[in-house]
Amino acid sequence: MTSVKELGGEFALIDLIARTLGKSKDKSVVAGIGDDTAVVDFDEKHYMLLTVDMLVEGDHFSRKWSTAKQIGMKAMEINVSDIAAMGGFPKYALVSISLPEYVTVEYVKEMYSGMKSIAKKHNFSIIGGNTTHGEKLVIDVVVIGLVEKERLCLRSNAKVGDLICVTGNLGKSTAGLETLKAGLKGNVKDHLEPECRLKEARIISKHANAMIDVSDGLASEVKHICEMSQTGATVEKKKIPISRNTFNLAGKLKKDAYDFALHGGEDFELVFTIPKNKLKKIKTKCPITVVGKITSKKQGVWLVDGKLENHKTKPAKTTKQNRKQKTPLGGGYDHFKQF
Repeated sequence: MTSVKELGGEFALIDLIARTLGKSKDKSVVAGIGDDTAVVDFDEKHYMLLTVDMLVEGDHFSRKWSTAKQIGMKAMEINVSDIAAMGGFPKYALVSISLPEYVTVEYVKEMYSGMKSIAKKHNFSIIGGNTTHGEKLVIDVVVIGLVEKERLCLRSNAKVGDLICVTGNLGKSTAGLETLKAGLKGNVKDHLEPECRLKEARIISKHANAMIDVSDGLASEVKHICEMSQTGATVEKKKIPISRNTFNLAGKLKKDAYDFALHGGEDFELVFTIPKNKLKKIKTKCPITVVGKITSKKQGVWLVDGKLENHKTKPAKTTKQNRKQKTPLGGGYDHFKQF
């Protein structure tokens, strides 16, 4: 028997499932396994978007440092992030929960109040679900959304010459998680209460070619775009946006802030590709950072790095002596790597 770890981890498992199921013969299915959401033809103007995400206690959250409301908020926000990554907007949600004996009615009520607050913020409704019991607290959320057909952003549509851009800053959630696990003090709100970029996605989707949300680290997400689009890419390490707070937390932990950004999880920012001549149309409406460029597939997927003396603090300016190095861009968060 082959374990998931021996198979190659989470994404190898997803590929196996996709091959086992095969491609849908239903002509209304525009995109199935392999993107942030499934996409189904809905009406003359819209596609329907369907996504599902599961949070398991001990893996995706800890009751030691997350309140019931924060857990509920996170469970809903991360699903909206998938809808945002397709260029769409959420309409409905279904919530299934598995409750262990130690979870009280009051705790459940607070958790659902957190979910409701996110639904209110993004203007959609929670309309049903399911309940059962189990050994761990598990929250499984389905979100259904819509996207105008001309705004649909797939991972598979990046073009050679596109700029690779990101919203916000990266590595913040992993920095917060590692700080909590180490029992240190610091600003960890970005881990406990992540916020997706729905508003920004609605602007970006008018102009971008490909888009994905950052749930498993920048390296992983860029590789997904390249694999689906049959392209290569170059990402410049020194251009990756990282906040001062993330650098500070990484310094306390004696860890690399860039590693958090490249290989951590749950930032829920957006990575997208866009023709250079359309960049100004987005920059005037929402803050973004250009971190690289899409290249031909034969050129590979690379991380370009000047020789920085200390990656645990903000980097100094690259000098003529700091010759650029490039290494294969790889890695990312894998749910099965601890197996």
